[in-house]
Amino acid sequence: MFLGFITIILAFCADQFSKFLIDTEIVTTHHIELGDYFNLVKVWNTGVSFSMFNNHGTLGIVVLSAISLIVSAFLLNWMRHESNKLKIVSLGLIIGGALGNVVDRIRVGAVLDFLDFHYEAHHWPAFNLADTFICIGAFILILWELFYANKKGLDKI
Repeated sequence: MFLGFITIILAFCADQFSKFLIDTEIVTTHHIELGDYFNLVKVWNTGVSFSMFNNHGTLGIVVLSAISLIVSAFLLNWMRHESNKLKIVSLGLIIGGALGNVVDRIRVGAVLDFLDFHYEAHHWPAFNLADTFICIGAFILILWELFYANKKGLDKI
């Protein structure tokens, strides 16, 4: 459980610190081009992934925050009963990322997204470290369940 809490704290702090730097120190204009395929941008997302459901004002903030907190509580309970260290870290990444985005929604009413990958004029929707941690954690859990869940002796890794 201690490993999970450390992972939550590290993911949350890395996310919040990166957003603070982007907002206050790094991106003073709308974007900074860092290459042919990557920009740092400052985009305030009031919705969820890829700005879906972003036109619901305060109700949207409350509903999205509540859903994130409920899912985080479920994952925290799962983490509390989990013995596999890789799965504990994965759950910690997801919870830490979710809490990072919840704090933004509650504090400013939107989530700061700043990582912008693109090819020519085609841009992937901007995202942040919290989103990255959530995706990495979920990806690891999915891979584990697909390829290792039934392997004898791997449940204690």
